[in-house]
Amino acid sequence: MEAVKLTEDVYWVGAIDWNVRNFHGYLTQRGSTYNAYLIVDEKITLIDTVKENHTEEMLQRIAKVIDPAKIDYIISNHVEMDHSGGLPALKEVATEAQIVTSAKGKAGLEMHYQQDWDYQIVDNGDSLDLGQRSLSFALTPMVHWPDNMVSYLPSEKILFGNDAFGQHFADWHRFDDQLPYEILIEEAKKYFANIVLPYGRQVMKALEALSGLEIEMIAPSHGVIWRTYIQEIIEEYQKWASNETEEKAVIVYDSMWGSTEKLAQAVYSAFDAQGIKATVMSLNDNHISDIMTEVIEAEYICVGSPTLNNGLFPTVASFLTYLKGLAPQDRVGLAFGSYGWGGQSVKQVEKVFTECGFELLDSVKAQYIPTADDLESITNKLKGEL
Repeated sequence: MEAVKLTEDVYWVGAIDWNVRNFHGYLTQRGSTYNAYLIVDEKITLIDTVKENHTEEMLQRIAKVIDPAKIDYIISNHVEMDHSGGLPALKEVATEAQIVTSAKGKAGLEMHYQQDWDYQIVDNGDSLDLGQRSLSFALTPMVHWPDNMVSYLPSEKILFGNDAFGQHFADWHRFDDQLPYEILIEEAKKYFANIVLPYGRQVMKALEALSGLEIEMIAPSHGVIWRTYIQEIIEEYQKWASNETEEKAVIVYDSMWGSTEKLAQAVYSAFDAQGIKATVMSLNDNHISDIMTEVIEAEYICVGSPTLNNGLFPTVASFLTYLKGLAPQDRVGLAFGSYGWGGQSVKQVEKVFTECGFELLDSVKAQYIPTADDLESITNKLKGEL
Protein backbone atom coordinates (compact mmCIF):
# COMPACT_ATOMS: atom_id res chain seq x y z
CA MET A 1 0.00 0.00 0.00
CA GLU A 2 2.23 2.77 -1.31
CA ALA A 3 1.64 6.48 -0.77
CA VAL A 4 1.58 8.62 -3.92
CA LYS A 5 3.58 11.86 -3.96
CA LEU A 6 1.68 14.93 -5.17
CA THR A 7 4.50 17.39 -4.53
CA GLU A 8 7.48 17.36 -2.18
CA ASP A 9 6.20 16.29 1.27
CA VAL A 10 2.55 16.08 0.15
CA TYR A 11 1.10 12.61 -0.43
CA TRP A 12 -2.11 10.81 -1.30
CA VAL A 13 -2.64 8.16 1.39
CA GLY A 14 -6.27 7.21 0.77
CA ALA A 15 -7.95 3.95 -0.21
CA ILE A 16 -9.27 2.39 -3.40
CA ASP A 17 -12.67 0.71 -3.23
CA TRP A 18 -12.59 -1.50 -6.30
CA ASN A 19 -15.82 -3.35 -5.53
CA VAL A 20 -18.38 -0.77 -4.37
CA ARG A 21 -21.28 -0.69 -6.84
CA ASN A 22 -23.96 1.20 -4.93
CA PHE A 23 -23.30 4.44 -3.07
CA HIS A 24 -26.56 5.15 -1.21
CA GLY A 25 -28.67 4.70 -4.35
CA TYR A 26 -26.06 5.85 -6.85
CA LEU A 27 -24.72 3.11 -9.14
CA THR A 28 -20.91 3.18 -9.09
CA GLN A 29 -19.96 0.81 -11.91
CA ARG A 30 -16.32 1.92 -11.76
CA GLY A 31 -15.94 1.72 -7.96
CA SER A 32 -14.60 4.66 -5.96
CA THR A 33 -11.74 6.01 -3.90
CA TYR A 34 -11.70 7.63 -0.48
CA ASN A 35 -8.96 10.23 -0.64
CA ALA A 36 -6.86 11.28 2.33
CA TYR A 37 -3.82 13.53 2.04
CA LEU A 38 -0.68 13.73 4.20
CA ILE A 39 1.44 16.88 4.59
CA VAL A 40 4.85 16.34 6.17
CA ASP A 41 6.07 19.51 7.85
CA GLU A 42 6.99 20.54 11.39
CA LYS A 43 3.39 19.69 12.17
CA ILE A 44 2.38 16.43 10.48
CA THR A 45 -1.09 16.94 9.00
CA LEU A 46 -3.64 14.52 7.56
CA ILE A 47 -6.51 15.90 5.50
CA ASP A 48 -9.57 13.66 5.95
CA THR A 49 -9.65 9.91 6.46
CA VAL A 50 -11.47 7.08 4.65
CA LYS A 51 -14.50 4.85 4.95
CA GLU A 52 -14.19 2.75 8.11
CA ASN A 53 -13.56 -0.61 6.43
CA HIS A 54 -10.62 0.86 4.48
CA THR A 55 -8.83 2.37 7.50
CA GLU A 56 -6.04 -0.21 7.58
CA GLU A 57 -5.23 0.53 3.94
CA MET A 58 -4.89 4.23 4.77
CA LEU A 59 -2.72 3.52 7.83
CA GLN A 60 -0.40 1.32 5.77
CA ARG A 61 0.08 4.10 3.23
CA ILE A 62 0.74 6.69 5.93
CA ALA A 63 3.28 4.33 7.53
CA LYS A 64 5.27 4.23 4.28
CA VAL A 65 5.94 7.94 4.82
CA ILE A 66 5.86 8.57 8.60
CA ASP A 67 4.75 6.87 11.80
CA PRO A 68 0.97 7.59 12.04
CA ALA A 69 1.42 8.20 15.77
CA LYS A 70 3.31 11.39 14.88
CA ILE A 71 0.31 13.08 13.23
CA ASP A 72 -0.34 16.45 14.88
CA TYR A 73 -3.42 17.64 13.00
CA ILE A 74 -6.33 15.83 11.35
CA ILE A 75 -8.29 18.16 9.09
CA SER A 76 -11.94 17.11 8.84
CA ASN A 77 -13.37 18.84 5.78
CA HIS A 78 -16.60 16.82 5.95
CA VAL A 79 -18.35 14.65 8.55
CA GLU A 80 -19.92 12.08 6.21
CA MET A 81 -18.64 8.60 7.05
CA ASP A 82 -16.88 7.95 3.75
CA HIS A 83 -14.62 10.85 4.82
CA SER A 84 -14.52 10.48 8.60
CA GLY A 85 -15.04 6.74 9.15
CA GLY A 86 -11.35 6.13 9.82
CA LEU A 87 -11.17 8.75 12.58
CA PRO A 88 -11.84 6.51 15.62
CA ALA A 89 -9.15 3.98 14.66
CA LEU A 90 -6.71 6.74 13.66
CA LYS A 91 -7.18 8.53 16.98
CA GLU A 92 -6.28 5.31 18.79
CA VAL A 93 -2.90 5.51 17.03
CA ALA A 94 -2.41 9.29 16.83
CA THR A 95 -3.58 9.94 20.36
CA GLU A 96 -2.27 13.52 20.55
CA ALA A 97 -3.63 14.63 17.19
CA GLN A 98 -5.97 17.62 17.22
CA ILE A 99 -8.99 17.59 14.91
CA VAL A 100 -9.34 20.79 12.89
CA THR A 101 -12.82 21.39 11.53
CA SER A 102 -15.68 23.87 11.25
CA ALA A 103 -18.12 24.46 14.11
CA LYS A 104 -20.75 22.40 12.33
CA GLY A 105 -18.10 19.77 11.63
CA LYS A 106 -17.34 19.45 15.35
CA ALA A 107 -21.05 19.11 16.16
CA GLY A 108 -21.47 16.46 13.47
CA LEU A 109 -18.42 14.45 14.53
CA GLU A 110 -19.57 14.49 18.15
CA MET A 111 -23.00 13.17 17.13
CA HIS A 112 -21.49 10.49 14.91
CA TYR A 113 -18.77 9.16 17.21
CA GLN A 114 -19.60 10.32 20.78
CA GLN A 115 -15.92 10.86 21.57
CA ASP A 116 -14.30 13.57 23.67
CA TRP A 117 -11.65 14.52 21.11
CA ASP A 118 -9.50 17.64 21.06
CA TYR A 119 -10.87 20.08 18.48
CA GLN A 120 -9.72 23.32 16.90
CA ILE A 121 -12.54 25.23 15.21
CA VAL A 122 -11.78 27.19 12.05
CA ASP A 123 -13.85 29.69 10.08
CA ASN A 124 -13.68 31.37 6.67
CA GLY A 125 -10.20 32.70 5.96
CA ASP A 126 -8.54 31.13 9.01
CA SER A 127 -5.05 29.69 8.63
CA LEU A 128 -3.20 26.88 10.38
CA ASP A 129 0.58 27.12 10.76
CA LEU A 130 2.30 23.83 9.88
CA GLY A 131 5.88 25.12 10.04
CA GLN A 132 7.26 25.81 6.57
CA ARG A 133 3.73 25.82 5.22
CA SER A 134 0.27 26.88 6.26
CA LEU A 135 -3.24 25.73 5.42
CA SER A 136 -6.13 28.12 4.91
CA PHE A 137 -9.82 27.26 5.05
CA ALA A 138 -13.04 28.29 3.33
CA LEU A 139 -16.46 27.16 4.52
CA THR A 140 -18.64 25.77 1.72
CA PRO A 141 -21.91 24.94 3.51
CA MET A 142 -24.39 22.70 1.65
CA VAL A 143 -21.83 21.55 -0.92
CA HIS A 144 -23.30 19.16 0.01
CA TRP A 145 -23.71 19.06 3.85
CA PRO A 146 -23.91 22.00 6.30
CA ASP A 147 -20.44 21.22 7.70
CA ASN A 148 -18.53 21.20 4.41
CA MET A 149 -15.34 23.19 4.02
CA VAL A 150 -12.29 23.12 1.74
CA SER A 151 -8.60 23.48 2.59
CA TYR A 152 -5.94 25.27 0.55
CA LEU A 153 -2.15 24.88 0.67
CA PRO A 154 -0.79 28.18 -0.74
CA SER A 155 2.85 27.08 -0.97
CA GLU A 156 1.96 24.27 -3.38
CA LYS A 157 -1.23 25.90 -4.74
CA ILE A 158 -3.26 22.78 -3.94
CA LEU A 159 -7.00 22.99 -3.28
CA PHE A 160 -8.29 20.09 -1.20
CA GLY A 161 -11.77 20.35 -2.64
CA ASN A 162 -13.72 17.88 -0.49
CA ASP A 163 -16.78 16.62 -2.40
CA ALA A 164 -16.42 19.27 -5.09
CA PHE A 165 -14.76 18.11 -8.32
CA GLY A 166 -14.91 14.44 -7.28
CA GLN A 167 -15.81 11.30 -9.18
CA HIS A 168 -16.66 7.79 -8.05
CA PHE A 169 -13.87 6.10 -9.96
CA ALA A 170 -11.43 3.39 -8.85
CA ASP A 171 -8.09 3.20 -10.63
CA TRP A 172 -4.48 2.80 -9.56
CA HIS A 173 -3.62 6.01 -11.46
CA ARG A 174 -4.04 9.09 -9.30
CA PHE A 175 -3.92 11.98 -11.77
CA ASP A 176 -6.28 13.25 -14.46
CA ASP A 177 -3.73 13.21 -17.27
CA GLN A 178 -3.10 9.48 -16.75
CA LEU A 179 -6.62 8.49 -17.80
CA PRO A 180 -9.03 9.21 -20.69
CA TYR A 181 -10.42 12.72 -20.26
CA GLU A 182 -13.87 11.76 -21.62
CA ILE A 183 -14.34 9.10 -18.94
CA LEU A 184 -13.28 11.45 -16.15
CA ILE A 185 -15.69 14.19 -17.27
CA GLU A 186 -18.52 11.65 -17.58
CA GLU A 187 -17.87 10.39 -14.04
CA ALA A 188 -17.54 13.95 -12.70
CA LYS A 189 -20.84 14.84 -14.38
CA LYS A 190 -22.54 11.77 -12.91
CA TYR A 191 -21.18 12.68 -9.48
CA PHE A 192 -22.49 16.24 -9.76
CA ALA A 193 -25.87 15.13 -11.14
CA ASN A 194 -26.51 12.63 -8.35
CA ILE A 195 -24.98 14.37 -5.34
CA VAL A 196 -24.32 18.07 -5.85
CA LEU A 197 -27.10 19.17 -8.26
CA PRO A 198 -29.59 20.40 -5.59
CA TYR A 199 -26.95 22.80 -4.28
CA GLY A 200 -26.10 24.66 -7.49
CA ARG A 201 -26.55 28.08 -5.90
CA GLN A 202 -24.16 27.19 -3.09
CA VAL A 203 -21.67 25.78 -5.61
CA MET A 204 -21.72 29.07 -7.53
CA LYS A 205 -21.00 30.97 -4.29
CA ALA A 206 -18.16 28.59 -3.48
CA LEU A 207 -16.67 28.94 -6.95
CA GLU A 208 -16.83 32.72 -6.63
CA ALA A 209 -15.14 32.59 -3.22
CA LEU A 210 -12.35 30.37 -4.58
CA SER A 211 -11.86 32.31 -7.82
CA GLY A 212 -9.07 34.43 -6.38
CA LEU A 213 -6.88 31.45 -5.49
CA GLU A 214 -3.97 30.30 -7.61
CA ILE A 215 -4.71 26.62 -8.17
CA GLU A 216 -2.24 24.20 -9.73
CA MET A 217 -3.86 21.06 -8.36
CA ILE A 218 -7.36 20.10 -7.14
CA ALA A 219 -7.33 17.15 -4.76
CA PRO A 220 -10.94 16.02 -4.18
CA SER A 221 -12.26 13.45 -1.72
CA HIS A 222 -13.16 10.90 -4.41
CA GLY A 223 -11.55 9.89 -7.67
CA VAL A 224 -8.51 11.31 -9.44
CA ILE A 225 -6.56 14.48 -8.69
CA TRP A 226 -6.82 17.30 -11.23
CA ARG A 227 -3.49 18.79 -12.30
CA THR A 228 -3.87 19.23 -16.08
CA TYR A 229 -7.60 19.80 -16.73
CA ILE A 230 -8.21 22.25 -13.90
CA GLN A 231 -9.77 24.99 -16.01
CA GLU A 232 -11.92 22.46 -17.84
CA ILE A 233 -13.43 20.93 -14.68
CA ILE A 234 -14.05 24.37 -13.15
CA GLU A 235 -15.87 25.47 -16.32
CA GLU A 236 -17.97 22.31 -16.28
CA TYR A 237 -18.91 22.96 -12.64
CA GLN A 238 -19.94 26.50 -13.49
CA LYS A 239 -22.17 25.16 -16.28
CA TRP A 240 -23.73 22.39 -14.18
CA ALA A 241 -24.23 24.62 -11.13
CA SER A 242 -26.01 27.29 -13.19
CA ASN A 243 -28.46 24.68 -14.58
CA GLU A 244 -27.34 25.52 -18.10
CA THR A 245 -29.05 23.11 -20.51
CA GLU A 246 -28.82 22.04 -24.14
CA GLU A 247 -31.69 21.62 -26.61
CA LYS A 248 -31.92 17.96 -25.76
CA ALA A 249 -34.58 15.57 -24.46
CA VAL A 250 -34.39 12.62 -22.10
CA ILE A 251 -37.33 10.24 -22.46
CA VAL A 252 -37.73 8.03 -19.38
CA TYR A 253 -40.37 5.33 -19.06
CA ASP A 254 -41.39 1.89 -17.95
CA SER A 255 -44.02 -0.28 -19.57
CA MET A 256 -46.23 -3.21 -18.54
CA TRP A 257 -47.37 -4.62 -21.90
CA GLY A 258 -45.46 -2.42 -24.32
CA SER A 259 -48.00 0.36 -24.84
CA THR A 260 -46.12 3.05 -22.90
CA GLU A 261 -42.97 1.95 -24.73
CA LYS A 262 -44.73 2.62 -28.05
CA LEU A 263 -45.64 6.09 -26.77
CA ALA A 264 -42.00 6.70 -25.80
CA GLN A 265 -40.97 5.95 -29.36
CA ALA A 266 -43.68 8.28 -30.73
CA VAL A 267 -42.37 11.05 -28.44
CA TYR A 268 -38.82 10.33 -29.63
CA SER A 269 -39.97 10.61 -33.27
CA ALA A 270 -41.33 14.10 -32.60
CA PHE A 271 -38.04 15.36 -31.17
CA ASP A 272 -36.06 13.63 -33.89
CA ALA A 273 -38.21 15.20 -36.62
CA GLN A 274 -37.51 18.64 -35.15
CA GLY A 275 -33.76 18.02 -35.05
CA ILE A 276 -33.65 17.92 -31.25
CA LYS A 277 -31.30 15.35 -29.74
CA ALA A 278 -33.21 12.80 -27.67
CA THR A 279 -32.23 9.80 -25.56
CA VAL A 280 -34.76 7.07 -24.73
CA MET A 281 -34.09 5.32 -21.41
CA SER A 282 -36.17 2.47 -20.06
CA LEU A 283 -36.23 2.25 -16.28
CA ASN A 284 -36.17 -1.51 -16.66
CA ASP A 285 -32.74 -1.29 -18.31
CA ASN A 286 -31.15 1.93 -16.98
CA HIS A 287 -30.30 2.88 -13.42
CA ILE A 288 -31.77 6.15 -12.16
CA SER A 289 -28.30 7.57 -11.41
CA ASP A 290 -27.25 7.00 -15.04
CA ILE A 291 -30.47 8.65 -16.22
CA MET A 292 -29.69 11.70 -14.07
CA THR A 293 -26.32 11.99 -15.81
CA GLU A 294 -28.30 12.62 -19.02
CA VAL A 295 -30.90 14.82 -17.32
CA ILE A 296 -28.32 17.31 -16.02
CA GLU A 297 -27.86 18.89 -19.46
CA ALA A 298 -31.31 18.26 -20.95
CA GLU A 299 -33.91 21.02 -21.51
CA TYR A 300 -36.77 18.51 -21.96
CA ILE A 301 -37.56 15.80 -19.40
CA CYS A 302 -40.23 13.37 -20.62
CA VAL A 303 -41.55 10.71 -18.25
CA GLY A 304 -43.97 7.93 -19.15
CA SER A 305 -45.84 5.51 -16.91
CA PRO A 306 -48.66 3.04 -17.32
CA THR A 307 -51.40 3.29 -14.71
CA LEU A 308 -51.07 0.47 -12.20
CA ASN A 309 -54.20 0.17 -10.06
CA ASN A 310 -54.83 3.91 -9.69
CA GLY A 311 -51.28 5.23 -9.67
CA LEU A 312 -47.79 5.23 -11.05
CA PHE A 313 -45.76 2.20 -12.01
CA PRO A 314 -43.34 1.64 -9.06
CA THR A 315 -40.13 2.20 -11.02
CA VAL A 316 -41.47 5.49 -12.38
CA ALA A 317 -42.58 6.60 -8.93
CA SER A 318 -39.08 5.86 -7.62
CA PHE A 319 -37.43 7.83 -10.42
CA LEU A 320 -39.72 10.83 -9.91
CA THR A 321 -38.94 10.86 -6.17
CA TYR A 322 -35.22 10.79 -7.00
CA LEU A 323 -35.60 13.51 -9.65
CA LYS A 324 -37.56 15.78 -7.33
CA GLY A 325 -34.95 15.44 -4.60
CA LEU A 326 -32.14 16.40 -6.98
CA ALA A 327 -34.15 19.45 -8.07
CA PRO A 328 -33.07 20.31 -11.63
CA GLN A 329 -34.28 23.82 -12.50
CA ASP A 330 -35.72 25.56 -15.58
CA ARG A 331 -36.79 22.44 -17.49
CA VAL A 332 -39.70 21.55 -19.74
CA GLY A 333 -41.67 18.46 -18.72
CA LEU A 334 -43.79 16.10 -20.79
CA ALA A 335 -45.90 13.41 -19.12
CA PHE A 336 -47.15 10.42 -21.11
CA GLY A 337 -48.59 7.01 -20.47
CA SER A 338 -51.05 4.26 -21.32
CA TYR A 339 -53.96 3.00 -19.25
CA GLY A 340 -56.81 0.54 -19.23
CA TRP A 341 -59.62 2.43 -17.48
CA GLY A 342 -58.43 4.97 -14.87
CA GLY A 343 -55.47 6.75 -16.46
CA GLN A 344 -54.33 8.54 -13.30
CA SER A 345 -50.58 8.08 -13.86
CA VAL A 346 -50.13 10.93 -16.34
CA LYS A 347 -51.66 13.49 -13.98
CA GLN A 348 -49.41 12.22 -11.20
CA VAL A 349 -46.31 12.69 -13.36
CA GLU A 350 -47.49 16.22 -14.18
CA LYS A 351 -48.00 16.93 -10.47
CA VAL A 352 -44.35 16.11 -9.74
CA PHE A 353 -43.23 18.24 -12.69
CA THR A 354 -45.28 21.15 -11.33
CA GLU A 355 -43.73 20.70 -7.89
CA CYS A 356 -40.31 20.84 -9.57
CA GLY A 357 -41.26 24.13 -11.24
CA PHE A 358 -41.10 22.75 -14.78
CA GLU A 359 -42.93 24.29 -17.72
CA LEU A 360 -45.39 21.66 -19.05
CA LEU A 361 -46.07 20.49 -22.56
CA ASP A 362 -49.49 18.95 -23.25
CA SER A 363 -49.55 15.40 -21.90
CA VAL A 364 -49.89 12.29 -24.06
CA LYS A 365 -52.24 9.40 -23.19
CA ALA A 366 -53.44 6.26 -24.90
CA GLN A 367 -55.97 3.66 -23.78
CA TYR A 368 -54.88 0.04 -24.03
CA ILE A 369 -52.81 -0.45 -27.19
CA PRO A 370 -52.14 2.62 -29.38
CA THR A 371 -52.63 2.07 -33.11
CA ALA A 372 -50.22 3.24 -35.78
CA ASP A 373 -52.58 6.15 -36.45
CA ASP A 374 -52.62 7.03 -32.73
CA LEU A 375 -48.84 7.09 -32.63
CA GLU A 376 -48.55 9.20 -35.76
CA SER A 377 -51.10 11.65 -34.37
CA ILE A 378 -49.15 11.91 -31.10
CA THR A 379 -45.89 12.56 -32.95
CA ASN A 380 -47.45 15.22 -35.17
CA LYS A 381 -49.18 16.96 -32.27
CA LEU A 382 -45.96 17.11 -30.25
CA LYS A 383 -43.97 18.34 -33.24
CA GLY A 384 -46.30 21.33 -33.32
CA GLU A 385 -45.47 22.20 -29.71
CA LEU A 386 -41.69 22.00 -30.02
